[in-house]
Amino acid sequence: MSDEPPALRLAGTIRAGRTGLTDRFATLEGLTAWVREQDLSPYLDTAAFTADEAVRAQVVELRQAVRALFARLVAPAPPSRADADALPPFDQALALLNRAASPVLRQLRWQDEPREEFTPTVDGTAARLTAALADAAIGFFTDPIADQVRVCPAPRCVLYFVKRHPRQEWCSIACGNRARAARHYHQHHR
Repeated sequence: MSDEPPALRLAGTIRAGRTGLTDRFATLEGLTAWVREQDLSPYLDTAAFTADEAVRAQVVELRQAVRALFARLVAPAPPSRADADALPPFDQALALLNRAASPVLRQLRWQDEPREEFTPTVDGTAARLTAALADAAIGFFTDPIADQVRVCPAPRCVLYFVKRHPRQEWCSIACGNRARAARHYHQHHR
């Protein structure tokens, strides 16, 4: 499992490759594998998760809402080129995220010290999964780290990333190399 926040992992399930965009949620197997890689306790036992088409459709819709919120977060910079034209409007994305998170009860527990506890108040794999992902997104967007979110400007990259160092410009070393190579090519082959 990646050390990226769950909201970034969800948004990053769309990637660019040499042949175009790839979507980890394009198949039931892809969604099943991705969810099993996540830690979504106490909402869902991810080891026992198997996607069906209804769950896949709900998670894809939630992912698009989260990507729309990322696009708003990085504004006035341009959003990711992956799906900017296919994202729901901001108000619809926000409503969808909040609706998905609503079947969660947040409570304060106090044993030796105070801690928050999130408990799903509904049954059903789809509701629990989307509630877990929506809650993680809400936590991410309200965390100060959200101010550091950027869109990777490298050619063919469509990812959002957290700028963890003042000189960081790209989401990965590979994207930085690709951007420098493209810049060099354009400077010397005009």
